[in-house]
Amino acid sequence: MEVIAVVRLLFRIYWFMIIGYILLSWFPQARESPIAQLLSRMVEPYLSIFRFIPPIGIFDISPIIALIALQFVQAGVEYIILLILGMLG
Repeated sequence: MEVIAVVRLLFRIYWFMIIGYILLSWFPQARESPIAQLLSRMVEPYLSIFRFIPPIGIFDISPIIALIALQFVQAGVEYIILLILGMLG
């Protein structure tokens, strides 16, 4: 079960990285910081998948959809790991 704990931790870290990137986007000066640039390189490729979703008024909901999708991906990865380890059925 340690493998599942590590997978959950990695997904949680990535989830918080996305949240941090979203929060930094509210502050234009923060986008130029080294931390923001690192987050951008790590998070933007995933978020760009969801950029086809049009904003609702001034709100870009694509990061919310990306976070929901990440939860589904995490569940799928955990399920596959459990299948591989033979802990299901």
